[in-house]
Amino acid sequence: MTPEDIAARAADTPAWAVMDGRRLERTFTFPDFATALAFVNRLGALAEEMDHHPDLHLSWGEVIVSVWTHSVGGLTGKDFTLARAVDELVP
Repeated sequence: MTPEDIAARAADTPAWAVMDGRRLERTFTFPDFATALAFVNRLGALAEEMDHHPDLHLSWGEVIVSVWTHSVGGLTGKDFTLARAVDELVP
C-alpha cells in the first residue's frame, strides 16, 4: 500500500495507530487479567476465521494488538479489515 492508501484507510480505523508506516497497533485496557484473556481468546477465534493472525501482548488488564501482513512486510487491506473486526469485539 502507498502512504496515501494507508492514510485513507487509517481514517476508517481512528483508534489504531500506524506504526512506522508498516503496521497497525492498538492497546485495549480491561479491569483485570481474566477479562483481558477472554478478549484474547475471542480475538484468536476471529483471527482463525479470517486466516489473518495479529501479534498479541497480554498483560494484567491490557492487550496490545499489532497487525500487519508478514508476507509483504507491511500493511494490506486485510490488516484494516481485521482491525475493524477487532474493534467490534469490545463493547
